[in-house]
Amino acid sequence: MTVPSPFTTFVSPAERTAAGRDARRRVPRSSQAGFEAGPDRFDPVEVVERQSATRVPELVPIRYGRMLESPFRFYRGAAAIMAADLGATTDTGLRVQLCGDAHLLNFRLLASPERHLVFDINDFDETLAGPFEWDVKRLAASFAIAGRANGFSAAEQISVVETCVRAYRRRMREFAGMRTLDIWYAQDDADRLRELMAASMPKEARRRTAKATADARTRTHMQAYAKLTRATAEGRRITPDPPLITPLRDLADDSSPHGREKELRAVLEGYARTLSSERRHLLRRYRPVDIARKVVGVGSVGTRCWIVLLLGRDDDDPLLLQAKEAQESVLAVHSGGDRWDNQGRRVVAGQRLIQTTSDILLGWTHAVGLDGHERDFYVRQLRDWKGIARPETMDPGLLRLFGRLCGASLARAHARSGDPVALAAYLGGGDRFDRALTVFAQAYADQNERDFEALGAAVRSGRVRAAE
Repeated sequence: MTVPSPFTTFVSPAERTAAGRDARRRVPRSSQAGFEAGPDRFDPVEVVERQSATRVPELVPIRYGRMLESPFRFYRGAAAIMAADLGATTDTGLRVQLCGDAHLLNFRLLASPERHLVFDINDFDETLAGPFEWDVKRLAASFAIAGRANGFSAAEQISVVETCVRAYRRRMREFAGMRTLDIWYAQDDADRLRELMAASMPKEARRRTAKATADARTRTHMQAYAKLTRATAEGRRITPDPPLITPLRDLADDSSPHGREKELRAVLEGYARTLSSERRHLLRRYRPVDIARKVVGVGSVGTRCWIVLLLGRDDDDPLLLQAKEAQESVLAVHSGGDRWDNQGRRVVAGQRLIQTTSDILLGWTHAVGLDGHERDFYVRQLRDWKGIARPETMDPGLLRLFGRLCGASLARAHARSGDPVALAAYLGGGDRFDRALTVFAQAYADQNERDFEALGAAVRSGRVRAAE
Protein backbone atom coordinates (compact mmCIF):
# COMPACT_ATOMS: atom_id res chain seq x y z
CA MET A 1 0.00 0.00 0.00
CA THR A 2 1.33 3.45 -0.92
CA VAL A 3 1.44 5.84 2.01
CA PRO A 4 0.69 9.44 0.95
CA SER A 5 3.23 12.07 1.91
CA PRO A 6 2.27 14.08 5.00
CA PHE A 7 3.87 17.18 3.51
CA THR A 8 2.25 19.75 1.25
CA THR A 9 3.74 21.58 -1.70
CA PHE A 10 5.52 24.72 -0.53
CA VAL A 11 3.60 27.93 -1.11
CA SER A 12 5.46 31.14 -0.35
CA PRO A 13 4.11 33.81 2.02
CA ALA A 14 3.76 36.13 -0.97
CA GLU A 15 1.59 33.59 -2.78
CA ARG A 16 -0.51 33.04 0.35
CA THR A 17 -0.97 36.79 0.71
CA ALA A 18 -2.02 36.98 -2.92
CA ALA A 19 -4.64 34.28 -2.30
CA GLY A 20 -6.16 36.35 0.50
CA ARG A 21 -6.24 39.49 -1.62
CA ASP A 22 -7.76 37.57 -4.52
CA ALA A 23 -10.54 36.43 -2.17
CA ARG A 24 -11.03 40.07 -1.21
CA ARG A 25 -11.61 40.95 -4.88
CA ARG A 26 -14.07 38.10 -5.37
CA VAL A 27 -15.92 38.74 -2.11
CA PRO A 28 -15.32 42.33 -0.97
CA ARG A 29 -15.22 42.80 2.78
CA SER A 30 -18.05 45.31 2.54
CA SER A 31 -20.24 42.59 1.01
CA GLN A 32 -20.05 40.65 4.29
CA ALA A 33 -22.53 43.16 5.70
CA GLY A 34 -25.38 41.88 3.64
CA PHE A 35 -28.18 39.68 4.81
CA GLU A 36 -31.69 39.81 3.48
CA ALA A 37 -34.11 36.91 3.49
CA GLY A 38 -35.82 36.77 0.15
CA PRO A 39 -39.47 35.80 -0.42
CA ASP A 40 -38.42 32.27 -1.39
CA ARG A 41 -36.46 31.66 1.81
CA PHE A 42 -37.05 28.25 3.39
CA ASP A 43 -39.46 27.68 6.28
CA PRO A 44 -37.33 27.85 9.47
CA VAL A 45 -39.73 25.64 11.42
CA GLU A 46 -39.45 22.96 8.76
CA VAL A 47 -35.64 22.98 9.17
CA VAL A 48 -36.01 22.38 12.91
CA GLU A 49 -38.65 19.70 12.33
CA ARG A 50 -36.34 17.80 9.96
CA GLN A 51 -33.73 17.66 12.68
CA SER A 52 -36.30 16.52 15.23
CA ALA A 53 -37.36 13.60 13.03
CA THR A 54 -34.16 11.72 13.92
CA ARG A 55 -34.33 12.42 17.65
CA VAL A 56 -35.96 10.79 20.67
CA PRO A 57 -39.64 11.71 20.15
CA GLU A 58 -40.55 12.26 23.80
CA LEU A 59 -37.64 14.71 24.21
CA VAL A 60 -38.39 16.89 21.17
CA PRO A 61 -41.00 19.03 23.02
CA ILE A 62 -38.32 19.84 25.62
CA ARG A 63 -36.11 21.13 22.83
CA TYR A 64 -38.86 23.39 21.50
CA GLY A 65 -39.71 24.56 25.00
CA ARG A 66 -36.12 25.57 25.62
CA MET A 67 -35.83 27.33 22.27
CA LEU A 68 -38.95 29.38 23.05
CA GLU A 69 -37.61 30.76 26.31
CA SER A 70 -36.00 33.70 24.50
CA PRO A 71 -34.58 34.71 21.09
CA PHE A 72 -31.10 33.95 22.41
CA ARG A 73 -32.10 30.44 23.50
CA PHE A 74 -33.73 29.98 20.10
CA TYR A 75 -30.50 31.03 18.40
CA ARG A 76 -28.57 28.41 20.35
CA GLY A 77 -30.84 25.73 18.91
CA ALA A 78 -30.99 27.15 15.40
CA ALA A 79 -27.54 26.33 13.99
CA ALA A 80 -29.16 24.44 11.11
CA ILE A 81 -31.24 27.48 10.17
CA MET A 82 -28.21 29.77 10.07
CA ALA A 83 -26.18 27.17 8.17
CA ALA A 84 -28.84 27.19 5.46
CA ASP A 85 -28.76 30.99 5.32
CA LEU A 86 -24.96 31.15 5.13
CA GLY A 87 -24.83 28.33 2.62
CA ALA A 88 -26.89 30.43 0.20
CA THR A 89 -24.27 33.23 0.18
CA THR A 90 -21.10 33.62 -1.89
CA ASP A 91 -18.17 32.66 0.32
CA THR A 92 -14.50 33.65 0.33
CA GLY A 93 -13.16 30.15 -0.30
CA LEU A 94 -10.72 30.65 2.60
CA ARG A 95 -11.37 27.40 4.43
CA VAL A 96 -10.66 26.46 8.02
CA GLN A 97 -11.91 23.79 10.39
CA LEU A 98 -15.09 25.46 11.60
CA CYS A 99 -16.51 25.12 15.07
CA GLY A 100 -19.83 25.15 13.22
CA ASP A 101 -21.77 26.61 16.14
CA ALA A 102 -19.54 29.42 17.35
CA HIS A 103 -22.03 31.33 19.51
CA LEU A 104 -20.68 33.01 22.61
CA LEU A 105 -21.78 30.34 25.12
CA ASN A 106 -19.63 27.76 23.34
CA PHE A 107 -16.51 29.54 24.63
CA ARG A 108 -15.54 28.86 28.22
CA LEU A 109 -12.86 28.05 30.78
CA LEU A 110 -11.65 24.45 30.60
CA ALA A 111 -9.05 22.26 32.29
CA SER A 112 -5.96 21.25 30.36
CA PRO A 113 -4.39 17.81 30.96
CA GLU A 114 -1.70 19.68 32.91
CA ARG A 115 -4.46 20.98 35.24
CA HIS A 116 -4.30 24.57 34.05
CA LEU A 117 -7.37 26.64 33.24
CA VAL A 118 -7.57 27.73 29.62
CA PHE A 119 -10.15 29.68 27.62
CA ASP A 120 -11.25 27.87 24.48
CA ILE A 121 -14.10 26.59 22.30
CA ASN A 122 -16.03 23.77 23.94
CA ASP A 123 -18.64 22.52 21.46
CA PHE A 124 -17.81 20.65 18.27
CA ASP A 125 -21.02 18.82 17.36
CA GLU A 126 -21.21 20.72 14.05
CA THR A 127 -17.47 21.02 13.29
CA LEU A 128 -16.55 20.70 9.62
CA ALA A 129 -14.23 22.36 7.11
CA GLY A 130 -15.75 25.47 5.56
CA PRO A 131 -15.40 29.22 4.88
CA PHE A 132 -13.90 31.04 7.88
CA GLU A 133 -16.48 33.81 7.82
CA TRP A 134 -19.33 31.45 8.73
CA ASP A 135 -17.95 31.01 12.24
CA VAL A 136 -17.21 34.72 12.63
CA LYS A 137 -20.71 35.65 11.54
CA ARG A 138 -22.34 33.19 13.93
CA LEU A 139 -20.25 34.54 16.79
CA ALA A 140 -20.92 38.18 15.87
CA ALA A 141 -24.68 37.67 15.64
CA SER A 142 -24.73 35.90 19.01
CA PHE A 143 -23.30 39.02 20.67
CA ALA A 144 -25.90 41.25 19.01
CA ILE A 145 -28.69 38.94 20.19
CA ALA A 146 -27.25 38.75 23.72
CA GLY A 147 -26.99 42.55 23.81
CA ARG A 148 -30.65 42.89 22.83
CA ALA A 149 -31.64 40.42 25.54
CA ASN A 150 -29.87 42.65 28.07
CA GLY A 151 -31.65 45.77 26.84
CA PHE A 152 -28.53 47.39 25.36
CA SER A 153 -28.95 50.30 22.96
CA ALA A 154 -28.19 49.78 19.27
CA ALA A 155 -24.93 51.69 19.71
CA GLU A 156 -23.92 49.44 22.61
CA GLN A 157 -24.74 46.32 20.62
CA ILE A 158 -22.66 47.57 17.70
CA SER A 159 -19.74 48.35 20.00
CA VAL A 160 -19.81 44.83 21.47
CA VAL A 161 -19.88 43.15 18.06
CA GLU A 162 -17.18 45.42 16.63
CA THR A 163 -14.90 44.68 19.59
CA CYS A 164 -15.32 40.95 19.05
CA VAL A 165 -14.61 41.04 15.31
CA ARG A 166 -11.71 43.48 15.72
CA ALA A 167 -10.10 41.10 18.22
CA TYR A 168 -10.44 38.27 15.67
CA ARG A 169 -8.90 40.33 12.87
CA ARG A 170 -6.01 41.73 14.91
CA ARG A 171 -5.05 38.39 16.38
CA MET A 172 -5.18 36.72 12.99
CA ARG A 173 -2.74 39.34 11.75
CA GLU A 174 -0.48 38.51 14.68
CA PHE A 175 -0.60 34.83 13.78
CA ALA A 176 0.26 35.64 10.16
CA GLY A 177 3.70 36.80 11.35
CA MET A 178 4.35 33.89 13.71
CA ARG A 179 6.25 30.65 13.23
CA THR A 180 4.08 27.59 12.58
CA LEU A 181 4.91 25.81 15.86
CA ASP A 182 4.32 29.01 17.84
CA ILE A 183 0.81 29.19 16.41
CA TRP A 184 0.19 25.56 17.33
CA TYR A 185 1.38 26.04 20.92
CA ALA A 186 -0.49 29.31 21.49
CA GLN A 187 -3.19 29.12 24.14
CA ASP A 188 -5.09 31.45 26.43
CA ASP A 189 -4.62 30.27 30.00
CA ALA A 190 -6.44 31.98 32.85
CA ASP A 191 -3.35 33.81 34.12
CA ARG A 192 -2.62 35.28 30.69
CA LEU A 193 -6.22 36.39 30.33
CA ARG A 194 -6.05 38.30 33.60
CA GLU A 195 -2.84 40.00 32.49
CA LEU A 196 -4.29 40.96 29.11
CA MET A 197 -7.47 42.39 30.56
CA ALA A 198 -6.32 43.92 33.84
CA ALA A 199 -5.47 47.32 32.41
CA SER A 200 -8.87 47.85 30.80
CA MET A 201 -11.03 45.99 33.29
CA PRO A 202 -12.82 47.90 36.09
CA LYS A 203 -12.55 46.62 39.65
CA GLU A 204 -15.95 44.90 39.68
CA ALA A 205 -15.18 43.10 36.43
CA ARG A 206 -11.83 41.91 37.80
CA ARG A 207 -13.60 40.59 40.87
CA ARG A 208 -16.14 38.69 38.79
CA THR A 209 -13.43 37.26 36.55
CA ALA A 210 -11.48 36.04 39.56
CA LYS A 211 -14.64 34.46 40.99
CA ALA A 212 -15.45 32.75 37.68
CA THR A 213 -11.94 31.30 37.59
CA ALA A 214 -12.20 30.06 41.17
CA ASP A 215 -15.67 28.60 40.54
CA ALA A 216 -14.45 26.74 37.46
CA ARG A 217 -11.84 24.97 39.57
CA THR A 218 -14.60 23.66 41.85
CA ARG A 219 -16.55 22.12 38.95
CA THR A 220 -14.68 18.85 39.07
CA HIS A 221 -15.72 15.30 38.29
CA MET A 222 -16.11 14.78 42.06
CA GLN A 223 -18.66 17.59 42.27
CA ALA A 224 -20.56 16.07 39.34
CA TYR A 225 -20.36 12.66 41.04
CA ALA A 226 -21.87 14.03 44.25
CA LYS A 227 -24.63 15.81 42.33
CA LEU A 228 -25.58 13.07 39.89
CA THR A 229 -25.29 9.89 41.96
CA ARG A 230 -26.53 8.43 45.24
CA ALA A 231 -25.83 5.45 47.49
CA THR A 232 -28.18 2.49 46.99
CA ALA A 233 -28.37 -1.08 48.22
CA GLU A 234 -26.57 -2.14 45.01
CA GLY A 235 -23.87 0.50 45.48
CA ARG A 236 -23.42 3.95 43.98
CA ARG A 237 -25.88 4.63 41.17
CA ILE A 238 -27.02 7.56 39.01
CA THR A 239 -29.89 9.52 40.57
CA PRO A 240 -33.05 9.58 38.42
CA ASP A 241 -34.49 12.97 37.45
CA PRO A 242 -36.86 12.14 34.57
CA PRO A 243 -37.16 13.20 31.84
CA LEU A 244 -33.82 15.02 32.13
CA ILE A 245 -31.90 12.08 33.63
CA THR A 246 -33.36 8.60 33.17
CA PRO A 247 -31.36 5.52 34.17
CA LEU A 248 -31.32 2.86 31.50
CA ARG A 249 -33.06 0.43 33.85
CA ASP A 250 -36.07 2.79 33.93
CA LEU A 251 -36.42 3.19 30.17
CA ALA A 252 -39.17 1.10 28.61
CA ASP A 253 -37.73 -1.57 26.32
CA ASP A 254 -37.56 -5.31 25.91
CA SER A 255 -33.91 -5.74 26.89
CA SER A 256 -32.90 -7.86 29.82
CA PRO A 257 -30.41 -6.42 32.35
CA HIS A 258 -27.86 -8.89 30.99
CA GLY A 259 -28.48 -7.70 27.43
CA ARG A 260 -28.11 -4.05 28.44
CA GLU A 261 -24.81 -4.77 30.16
CA LYS A 262 -23.55 -6.53 27.03
CA GLU A 263 -24.55 -3.56 24.83
CA LEU A 264 -22.89 -1.10 27.21
CA ARG A 265 -19.66 -3.07 27.18
CA ALA A 266 -19.73 -3.18 23.36
CA VAL A 267 -20.06 0.62 23.21
CA LEU A 268 -17.23 1.15 25.71
CA GLU A 269 -14.95 -1.38 24.05
CA GLY A 270 -15.41 0.23 20.65
CA TYR A 271 -14.68 3.63 22.17
CA ALA A 272 -11.59 2.37 24.02
CA ARG A 273 -10.04 1.23 20.73
CA THR A 274 -9.92 4.87 19.57
CA LEU A 275 -7.81 5.93 22.56
CA SER A 276 -4.02 5.84 22.67
CA SER A 277 -2.52 2.81 24.42
CA GLU A 278 -1.69 4.55 27.69
CA ARG A 279 -5.22 5.93 27.95
CA ARG A 280 -6.73 2.53 27.27
CA HIS A 281 -4.58 1.33 30.15
CA LEU A 282 -6.05 4.08 32.36
CA LEU A 283 -9.60 3.20 31.32
CA ARG A 284 -9.05 -0.45 32.20
CA ARG A 285 -8.62 0.59 35.84
CA TYR A 286 -12.36 1.32 35.97
CA ARG A 287 -15.48 -0.83 35.74
CA PRO A 288 -18.87 0.42 34.45
CA VAL A 289 -21.64 0.24 37.08
CA ASP A 290 -24.51 2.39 35.76
CA ILE A 291 -25.75 4.35 32.76
CA ALA A 292 -28.51 6.91 32.21
CA ARG A 293 -29.92 8.98 29.36
CA LYS A 294 -29.35 12.71 29.89
CA VAL A 295 -30.92 15.75 28.23
CA VAL A 296 -28.22 18.28 27.36
CA GLY A 297 -28.07 21.82 25.98
CA VAL A 298 -30.63 23.39 23.67
CA GLY A 299 -29.74 22.43 20.11
CA SER A 300 -28.71 18.93 21.22
CA VAL A 301 -31.92 18.07 23.04
CA GLY A 302 -33.36 14.87 21.63
CA THR A 303 -30.10 13.37 20.42
CA ARG A 304 -29.10 10.23 22.34
CA CYS A 305 -26.82 11.22 25.16
CA TRP A 306 -25.74 8.78 27.86
CA ILE A 307 -23.82 9.35 31.06
CA VAL A 308 -21.82 6.37 32.22
CA LEU A 309 -20.68 5.88 35.80
CA LEU A 310 -17.48 3.90 36.26
CA LEU A 311 -15.70 3.14 39.52
CA GLY A 312 -12.05 2.40 40.15
CA ARG A 313 -10.64 1.40 43.50
CA ASP A 314 -13.89 1.97 45.40
CA ASP A 315 -16.94 4.24 45.57
CA ASP A 316 -14.67 7.25 46.19
CA ASP A 317 -12.82 6.70 42.91
CA PRO A 318 -15.35 7.57 40.17
CA LEU A 319 -15.14 8.38 36.49
CA LEU A 320 -18.11 9.92 34.68
CA LEU A 321 -18.18 9.69 30.90
CA GLN A 322 -20.63 11.24 28.47
CA ALA A 323 -21.39 9.28 25.29
CA LYS A 324 -23.19 11.65 22.95
CA GLU A 325 -24.76 10.79 19.63
CA ALA A 326 -23.02 12.46 16.69
CA GLN A 327 -25.20 13.17 13.67
CA GLU A 328 -24.15 14.75 10.38
CA SER A 329 -23.04 18.37 10.78
CA VAL A 330 -25.64 20.97 9.86
CA LEU A 331 -22.96 22.44 7.57
CA ALA A 332 -22.47 19.27 5.52
CA VAL A 333 -25.07 19.92 2.82
CA HIS A 334 -23.88 23.53 2.39
CA SER A 335 -20.09 23.39 2.66
CA GLY A 336 -19.05 20.82 0.08
CA GLY A 337 -16.75 19.48 2.76
CA ASP A 338 -15.47 16.01 3.48
CA ARG A 339 -17.91 13.19 4.11
CA TRP A 340 -17.19 11.09 7.18
CA ASP A 341 -17.99 7.41 7.67
CA ASN A 342 -18.29 8.04 11.41
CA GLN A 343 -19.74 11.30 12.72
CA GLY A 344 -18.22 10.73 16.15
CA ARG A 345 -14.79 10.59 14.56
CA ARG A 346 -15.59 13.84 12.71
CA VAL A 347 -16.33 15.57 16.01
CA VAL A 348 -13.18 14.25 17.69
CA ALA A 349 -10.91 15.05 14.73
CA GLY A 350 -12.30 18.59 14.51
CA GLN A 351 -11.93 19.16 18.23
CA ARG A 352 -8.35 17.95 18.29
CA LEU A 353 -7.50 20.18 15.35
CA ILE A 354 -8.84 23.47 16.64
CA GLN A 355 -8.90 23.15 20.43
CA THR A 356 -5.56 23.76 22.12
CA THR A 357 -6.12 21.21 24.87
CA SER A 358 -8.55 18.33 24.54
CA ASP A 359 -9.90 15.89 27.13
CA ILE A 360 -7.47 13.00 27.59
CA LEU A 361 -10.39 10.53 27.32
CA LEU A 362 -11.89 11.99 24.12
CA GLY A 363 -12.79 9.24 21.65
CA TRP A 364 -15.54 7.87 19.41
CA THR A 365 -17.36 4.70 18.53
CA HIS A 366 -19.94 3.19 16.20
CA ALA A 367 -22.10 0.53 17.74
CA VAL A 368 -25.58 -0.82 18.14
CA GLY A 369 -26.78 1.71 20.67
CA LEU A 370 -28.52 1.01 23.89
CA ASP A 371 -31.84 1.60 22.08
CA GLY A 372 -31.06 -1.18 19.59
CA HIS A 373 -30.13 1.04 16.63
CA GLU A 374 -26.73 1.61 15.06
CA ARG A 375 -25.44 5.08 15.87
CA ASP A 376 -22.22 7.09 16.00
CA PHE A 377 -21.07 8.49 19.34
CA TYR A 378 -18.25 10.57 20.71
CA VAL A 379 -17.19 10.15 24.31
CA ARG A 380 -15.55 12.48 26.81
CA GLN A 381 -15.45 13.16 30.52
CA LEU A 382 -18.70 14.64 31.74
CA ARG A 383 -17.29 17.59 33.64
CA ASP A 384 -13.83 18.74 34.51
CA TRP A 385 -13.09 22.33 35.55
CA LYS A 386 -15.59 24.18 33.37
CA GLY A 387 -16.47 27.84 33.74
CA ILE A 388 -19.51 28.99 31.78
CA ALA A 389 -20.24 32.65 30.97
CA ARG A 390 -23.48 34.30 32.08
CA PRO A 391 -24.03 37.00 29.46
CA GLU A 392 -27.39 37.98 30.97
CA THR A 393 -25.50 39.39 33.99
CA MET A 394 -23.03 41.45 31.91
CA ASP A 395 -23.14 45.18 31.31
CA PRO A 396 -21.95 46.56 27.94
CA GLY A 397 -18.37 46.95 29.14
CA LEU A 398 -18.08 43.38 30.43
CA LEU A 399 -19.78 41.92 27.34
CA ARG A 400 -17.29 43.83 25.18
CA LEU A 401 -14.43 42.28 27.13
CA PHE A 402 -15.94 38.84 26.73
CA GLY A 403 -16.39 39.48 23.02
CA ARG A 404 -12.73 40.37 22.80
CA LEU A 405 -11.78 37.06 24.39
CA CYS A 406 -14.06 35.04 22.12
CA GLY A 407 -12.92 36.77 18.95
CA ALA A 408 -9.26 36.22 19.79
CA SER A 409 -9.89 32.60 20.74
CA LEU A 410 -11.73 31.90 17.47
CA ALA A 411 -8.82 33.42 15.54
CA ARG A 412 -6.45 31.02 17.28
CA ALA A 413 -8.64 28.05 16.31
CA HIS A 414 -8.81 29.17 12.69
CA ALA A 415 -5.06 29.89 12.50
CA ARG A 416 -4.32 26.32 13.59
CA SER A 417 -6.43 24.76 10.88
CA GLY A 418 -6.39 27.37 8.09
CA ASP A 419 -3.87 29.72 6.50
CA PRO A 420 -3.38 32.74 8.78
CA VAL A 421 -1.36 34.57 6.11
CA ALA A 422 -4.18 34.38 3.55
CA LEU A 423 -6.82 35.13 6.18
CA ALA A 424 -4.90 38.19 7.44
CA ALA A 425 -4.48 39.44 3.88
CA TYR A 426 -8.22 39.19 3.34
CA LEU A 427 -9.09 40.89 6.64
CA GLY A 428 -6.61 43.74 6.18
CA GLY A 429 -5.30 46.32 8.62
CA GLY A 430 -8.36 48.58 8.56
CA ASP A 431 -11.77 48.13 10.13
CA ARG A 432 -13.82 47.51 6.98
CA PHE A 433 -14.48 43.83 7.85
CA ASP A 434 -15.30 44.75 11.47
CA ARG A 435 -17.88 47.34 10.42
CA ALA A 436 -19.41 45.04 7.82
CA LEU A 437 -20.04 42.34 10.40
CA THR A 438 -21.73 44.75 12.80
CA VAL A 439 -24.28 45.41 10.04
CA PHE A 440 -24.66 41.70 9.37
CA ALA A 441 -25.08 40.93 13.07
CA GLN A 442 -27.93 43.42 13.45
CA ALA A 443 -29.67 42.15 10.31
CA TYR A 444 -29.36 38.54 11.41
CA ALA A 445 -30.55 39.35 14.92
CA ASP A 446 -33.71 40.74 13.27
CA GLN A 447 -34.09 37.53 11.27
CA ASN A 448 -33.55 35.43 14.37
CA GLU A 449 -36.40 37.24 16.10
CA ARG A 450 -38.70 36.55 13.15
CA ASP A 451 -37.75 32.87 13.19
CA PHE A 452 -38.31 32.77 16.95
CA GLU A 453 -41.80 34.14 16.41
CA ALA A 454 -42.41 31.57 13.66
CA LEU A 455 -41.66 28.72 16.05
CA GLY A 456 -43.95 30.28 18.64
CA ALA A 457 -46.73 30.52 16.06
CA ALA A 458 -46.18 26.86 15.12
CA VAL A 459 -46.65 25.87 18.77
CA ARG A 460 -49.77 28.00 19.16
CA SER A 461 -51.29 26.49 16.02
CA GLY A 462 -50.57 22.95 17.20
CA ARG A 463 -48.13 22.23 14.37
CA VAL A 464 -45.45 21.32 16.94
CA ARG A 465 -45.65 20.73 20.69
CA ALA A 466 -43.42 22.42 23.24
CA ALA A 467 -42.94 21.36 26.86
CA GLU A 468 -43.19 23.94 29.61
